[in-house]
Amino acid sequence: MPIDPPAASPAPTSSPEHTEFLLAAIVDSSFDAIVSKDLNSVIRTWNAAAERMFGYTAEEAVGRSVTMLIPANLQSDEVDIINRIKRGERVESFETLRVRKDGSTIDVSLTISPIRNAQGTIIGASKIARDITQAKEAERRIRLLLREVNHRVKNQFAVILSIIRETSNRAAGPEEFHGQLRDRIMALSRSHDLLVNSDWSGASLLELIHHHLGVFGHEQRVTISGPLVTLNSNAVQHLGMAMHELGTNSAKYGVLAHGRGEISIAWRIEKAADDNRILDLVWREELEEIVADRLENPSRRGFGSVVVERVVPLALDGVASRERQGNLVTWSLRAPFEAMTQPD
Repeated sequence: MPIDPPAASPAPTSSPEHTEFLLAAIVDSSFDAIVSKDLNSVIRTWNAAAERMFGYTAEEAVGRSVTMLIPANLQSDEVDIINRIKRGERVESFETLRVRKDGSTIDVSLTISPIRNAQGTIIGASKIARDITQAKEAERRIRLLLREVNHRVKNQFAVILSIIRETSNRAAGPEEFHGQLRDRIMALSRSHDLLVNSDWSGASLLELIHHHLGVFGHEQRVTISGPLVTLNSNAVQHLGMAMHELGTNSAKYGVLAHGRGEISIAWRIEKAADDNRILDLVWREELEEIVADRLENPSRRGFGSVVVERVVPLALDGVASRERQGNLVTWSLRAPFEAMTQPD
């Protein structure tokens, strides 16, 4: 005997009261501020997110004009919005400013729709406000970074053109020119990497020196010491060039070529006579006597000499000197601390 299938359960029905309860729960739990107002711009409902966003409790907001949230220079926008709502238009999302209870402003994205009663008559409007402060701040930072990158790229082009010209003038032949040009552009790239990793906010002097001298090896022969200093982007680029040229010279003729002797790089911050601070940086390279006679004579005016003795100090409003005494080569730079560093 066939067995009849069980009767299907009746589809659940929702009463108007149940639906209203669900909608109220959704509005109350929303992360967006949801506010309703009548056609006179008087606030009628105010959810928890609106309280968090604007600082007013529901008791403080309901019954007051929504214009209390609108900056003085944007008050006329409300008249236009109400007129559009009366015509039954839905106001598409737009970005604007609103005012919190404490007087501060907040970036919001607003969507406004008409509210109709049971007969279909428009009796007010609902407003959904989303806090876009973080998104606007991200946009602002991106614009600033793009402007900074554009400025830096133009500077880099100028530096690269100068490097090409000066390297070409001093190179003994095409092979030397290509090698020196490649190495110098790679040095610029290393400084550029440090700046990109910090959103162009600068880099520590210690990190910069490690970054440029690490490619030459013999790290055990190099001693670096000094207080924590965060260089600005201009100093990163120019001191990076100096470290590259000093390291290259050492890798050809000095400690980094032979692995004998010591390099010490030290800096300190001093007070000048006018109470301004001075950054005093010294590269001290001492070879063993057995190889000291191979050390390049600083009087030879190669591009590296021009960079460390003229270009870098000029760019940093400082003074520099480079000397050789027997088996010892020193390069010192004294420049205004504030001209080289990021603000505290």
